Amino acid sequence: MLRIAVPNKGSLSGPASAMLHEAGYQQRKESKELVLVDPVNEVEFFYLRPRDIAIYVSSGRLDIGITGRDLLLDSGANAEEILELGFARSTFRYATKPGTAKGVEDFDGMTIATSYEGIVAKHLADNGIDASVVHLDGAVETSIDLGVAQVIADVVETGTSLRNAGLEVIGEPILDSQAVVIRRTGANGEDPKVQQFLRRLQGVLVARSYVMMDYDCRVEHLEQAVALTPGLESPTISPLHHEGWVAVRSMVAAKEAQRIMDDLYDLGARAILTTAIHACRL
Repeated sequence: MLRIAVPNKGSLSGPASAMLHEAGYQQRKESKELVLVDPVNEVEFFYLRPRDIAIYVSSGRLDIGITGRDLLLDSGANAEEILELGFARSTFRYATKPGTAKGVEDFDGMTIATSYEGIVAKHLADNGIDASVVHLDGAVETSIDLGVAQVIADVVETGTSLRNAGLEVIGEPILDSQAVVIRRTGANGEDPKVQQFLRRLQGVLVARSYVMMDYDCRVEHLEQAVALTPGLESPTISPLHHEGWVAVRSMVAAKEAQRIMDDLYDLGARAILTTAIHACRL
């Protein structure tokens, strides 16, 4: 069986399980379940702390895992990402009290508090900065008021919690992160079970990004309509019983669907419908 690590809690857990369910895999019903066997798909899921997943995968005990790019890089594990999953997006930034520093070049001799010691230490070294790094778990914003550090490095989504703590984001982002699928570095990239798993997840990503659009169009306007809905290869076109009309079916990007519907209507197309795509293979 393919052995896969899945986040057991936090912002990665729910979206990861939802994507796996959409991809046709069984998922646990109780949060206390640590292992789930899906015999139909020949997969065994292990629900682990997101921060530990890269370590388990790098050991070779598990074949692949889902975790955050930030957690992968911070772990220093011998693992690599093989597919971006598009959820749990975040930016890793420095923050401090206004007037303390303008960027990483001002951090010499300072202490930086973070839950991601590996990422920060590497970033400082890459920039030639001689600063101390203090590892803290949980909210690091209070470390400045308590005199533990002059700067913090943390995941920033909206920045609200930092502003509430009287801090400001400084410098360029250290890292842009999101959920990723990982495997041990150097593992067999042609493993058919892994490739099937990746195809399923890629199918979910495409299905979430596209809708199927159907409409009726006059033959004399067909070329203009097809230019609006070219599809992935080309649209499907079928003659209608009413002479001079055809039915067109094509995949279009979901974010552009409403605009395309407006343009088709202005062109004279009618019976314009969109339907969700639940799964696909390209």
